[in-house]
Amino acid sequence: MAPLNKLQGKYDYICIGGGSGGVASSRRAASYGKKVALIESSPNLGGTCVNVGCVPKKIMWHAADLADRLRHASKGYHFENVPPPQFNWASFKPQRDAYIRRLNGIYEKNLEKEKVDYYGGTARLVSPNEVQITPSDGGEPYVIAGDYITIATGGRPTVPSDGQIPGASLGIDSDGFFDLEDQPKRVAVVGAGYIAVELAGVLHTLGSETHVLIRRERVLRTFDPVLQDTLTPWMEHTGINIHKNTSVTKVEGQKGGELTVHLNDGTQLKVDCVLWAIGRHANTEGLGLEELGIQLDKRGDVVVDEFQKALFVEGKPQLENIFAVGDIQGKALLTPVAIAAGRRLSNRLFGPEKFKNDKLSYEDIPTVVFSHPTIGTVGLTEPEARQKYGSAVKIYKSSFRSLYFSQIEEEHKEPTVYKLVVVGEEERVVGVHIIGQGSDEVLQGFAVAIKMRARKQDLDDTVAIHPTSAEELVTLR
Repeated sequence: MAPLNKLQGKYDYICIGGGSGGVASSRRAASYGKKVALIESSPNLGGTCVNVGCVPKKIMWHAADLADRLRHASKGYHFENVPPPQFNWASFKPQRDAYIRRLNGIYEKNLEKEKVDYYGGTARLVSPNEVQITPSDGGEPYVIAGDYITIATGGRPTVPSDGQIPGASLGIDSDGFFDLEDQPKRVAVVGAGYIAVELAGVLHTLGSETHVLIRRERVLRTFDPVLQDTLTPWMEHTGINIHKNTSVTKVEGQKGGELTVHLNDGTQLKVDCVLWAIGRHANTEGLGLEELGIQLDKRGDVVVDEFQKALFVEGKPQLENIFAVGDIQGKALLTPVAIAAGRRLSNRLFGPEKFKNDKLSYEDIPTVVFSHPTIGTVGLTEPEARQKYGSAVKIYKSSFRSLYFSQIEEEHKEPTVYKLVVVGEEERVVGVHIIGQGSDEVLQGFAVAIKMRARKQDLDDTVAIHPTSAEELVTLR
């Protein structure tokens, strides 16, 4: 289905942005028989997750994980004739990209199947009910109208300007990571968040000399301390060079050639690639939001209420028909969050009576980090719980090694740590924080338990599955 390039009449619903939130919300609205338009400015549907985020990142993590398994196969598990892994980045990238293009096509077919009109171009709100589209093919701008409009344009990586850090533009961001045609031999990853941790882990495990530059002492500073304290030293143990209390003052060299990274302590790093992973910001520019009076916070995110309705600045009428979902509203920047919020919004606007108050709760949202080893986390961290509940907080924790590593040399045995945060006499579980092999798959079921306000006793009453790592969460004492 090619994008449309002319007005198809007035719509019940217009979604600006063809990423996870916009596609999910538009398809759900169309399933209720509504006339729906979706506008996307890039050539490919699916947004960050499909094109330069979750999906290609997980594929690269699988490649790195397989490299580790191959190393373990011969020495630990006595498989013969297993050569040391040699990853061919240049031949793997086109195969990975072809899979992503296939997903783009599936997204288009799903819109067509649901009868959502898909427009290719940039969008700008010109009134509370009208959106101007400037076609991607260079055609003349035109306007479509709709009763309800949702902004779901997502976000993009933040990169310092050359004015802030001279030579910063010589580096790449996480989007650029997926454009790399060849594997860089030496990389400096700047940042301590989950994107920095994941990409650094992939690069290192596939054989790149990897440096991680962090401003403080530990990675993942917004996560529970046990995760920070376990992963940071393990990354160092595996050979990743973590430069603590470090910032970049200047980058010199030529893009595509050797780069010299100047650090705040006066030292220098020679690398082939600088990867900025210092955060993300919303795509709000050029949408006409300020002109309409839509409120943006100091980070540039659209301010919304609990029902995803955009709020307006003082002196402007609080309109009831403009909404925002996904990364653009600045809360829980995760693909499943955007999907869930978008679907619930369409349920409430267009669905049956039972959905008249449907909305997404932003509490107890589970997430994982595809580090080495993986991390799963849901609910309150220990500091957050103590701030909220004080002395009523109790911690259950266990450190161990997955059975898989029983046959692996000591220096290569990955750590596993499981932690429960409980509160009150009933010991309601308000936080689960786990790191270790398989944590990404273990967490989903326990996230359901947290959402159902499970108690520690409920976990204790559950028969363990043996031998697994997951059983540790129902046997903690």
